[in-house]
Amino acid sequence: MTNKYMNRISTIARRFMLLSLLFAASGVFAQTRPYYEQGQGVSAVYEGWTANDDGSFNLMFGYMNENWDEEIDVPVGANNSFSPGPADRGQPTHFLPRRNRYVFEFQVPADFGEQELVWTLVTTDGVTQKAFGSLHRDYFLDDITIMSETGATGSGRDTSPELRANIKPMVTLKGSANRTVAVGESLELAVKVMDDGLPPVKVLSPGQLARRPAWDPENMTPREMLKLALEPPLRGTVAKVVGLHFTWFVYRGDGEVSFDSPQVAPWEDTRAFQNSPWSPFWIVPEAPEDGAWTTEATFHEAGTYVLHGRADDGGLYADVEVTISVEP
Repeated sequence: MTNKYMNRISTIARRFMLLSLLFAASGVFAQTRPYYEQGQGVSAVYEGWTANDDGSFNLMFGYMNENWDEEIDVPVGANNSFSPGPADRGQPTHFLPRRNRYVFEFQVPADFGEQELVWTLVTTDGVTQKAFGSLHRDYFLDDITIMSETGATGSGRDTSPELRANIKPMVTLKGSANRTVAVGESLELAVKVMDDGLPPVKVLSPGQLARRPAWDPENMTPREMLKLALEPPLRGTVAKVVGLHFTWFVYRGDGEVSFDSPQVAPWEDTRAFQNSPWSPFWIVPEAPEDGAWTTEATFHEAGTYVLHGRADDGGLYADVEVTISVEP
């Protein structure tokens, strides 16, 4: 990411700390639906299935963490397992805040038929949550459905030829998928991302531009930012800013991991001024001209970690994975 983008994020982050205090003082959260920073559980979600050319199928899952801030760890075992068959089917053990869609998938054979695979998840609230994966026809997914459910189509209204022509990005990990590093030592992570430039970045009409509030966080006071944050956005609740970006996040591992540059949140943070494509006023980061995205990760506790990297064009996505053994 460019220094200009990083400086902009840093400025917004500092101002948002003050903005949060004004939110609390204004009683905004008390006037809306319950807002939980921590202490709530995670629900497993079955997103649906896709068909492969060889006749097999992919079952796709995600989750909903009711917390806005707390990240929860649940190792594979009795509280995080699939049945029948292998308990570990590549599901996450580290759960980011709020709604995370299409987090993982796995293949089932062409003769899967009427079978069902159940993901059981028990988190901090002690409630058992289950998601039932099947080939029921109502759960069939295609690219338009996926883009619609993530908010890229404007609540399903945009079915333009450009959108239908969208192909998911291609992402290639540079270096080994298995690494070893010491606690406190930085690890470079690099990928090559190629994309078709679709879906096109949404451009507001003259009328929308006239009604859009001026946003200048570097020169606005926290109170002015609060005023804009309380105004209804120009798009639906489940709406996403389209534009290519790449982000790393912890998929497995319960220790702290820090990155040398702000990573775009892969979860649906709909609060204003957050570093998330679902956040009002979010700015798409400037993509490297050569498609090479590089960052450094630092692990603060020993253990085995799995990091996922996601290339997202705002509609479709592609993932890579790195397993890191962190030594004391």
